[in-house]
Amino acid sequence: MTDFQHPYRLTVTRAFVAQHYLTVPDPEPPEGEVHSHRFTAELRFGGPELDEYGYLVDIDAVESILDDLEGRYRDALLNDLPEFEGLNPSVEHFARLFGDRVADAIPEPNPETLVVRIWEDDVAWAGHRRALDG
Repeated sequence: MTDFQHPYRLTVTRAFVAQHYLTVPDPEPPEGEVHSHRFTAELRFGGPELDEYGYLVDIDAVESILDDLEGRYRDALLNDLPEFEGLNPSVEHFARLFGDRVADAIPEPNPETLVVRIWEDDVAWAGHRRALDG
């Protein structure tokens, strides 16, 4: 089932500043130099039913996960973090890696899907979609 077919959806966002530089051959400036983005992480959960309290996922639990992730990535140079070792720190990779940490942290997930969008500015984002074990 895709995220769009679920009757229940919940989205939570968080903004933070982080730095990176791209490691592709001959990147256009400033992409090959250390530069900052005001990233916005958007977490979209989807599922067919609510839990006994009427939640798809507890927003406070999601906020706590985002607190931890913001603490990890805020003002960090993504290239220096172990999860980016050997990877070009593209926004596409960032969306998947961010989602890995969210999926690992959701306690006994009720939602079936997680879509992570990482906005690197007001016009560009990359996303990653996954099924959640429940």
